[in-house]
Amino acid sequence: SIAPNPFNPRTTIKFDVTRAGPVRLGVYDVRGRLVQDLVTGDLGPGRHQRVWDGRDRSGRAAAAGIYFVRMVGEGKVLTAKMVLAK
Repeated sequence: SIAPNPFNPRTTIKFDVTRAGPVRLGVYDVRGRLVQDLVTGDLGPGRHQRVWDGRDRSGRAAAAGIYFVRMVGEGKVLTAKMVLAK
């Protein structure tokens, strides 16, 4: 889940992992370019959360618009839309 959505300037992304293993959670723009990595590594099973502060990997504020959070792990890919409002 993503809350709040729309958000400004930060949002919390909550997700579940059913078994330990590698997970990648990233924020992407509408063109599919990586904006920010939130998780790149192993996570244990359970409920997890990460905060995206609306900044890119260089620390610059991202433009208002639509973004996608994508989780890759456990042999599946999950994607959700979020809106950064200014």
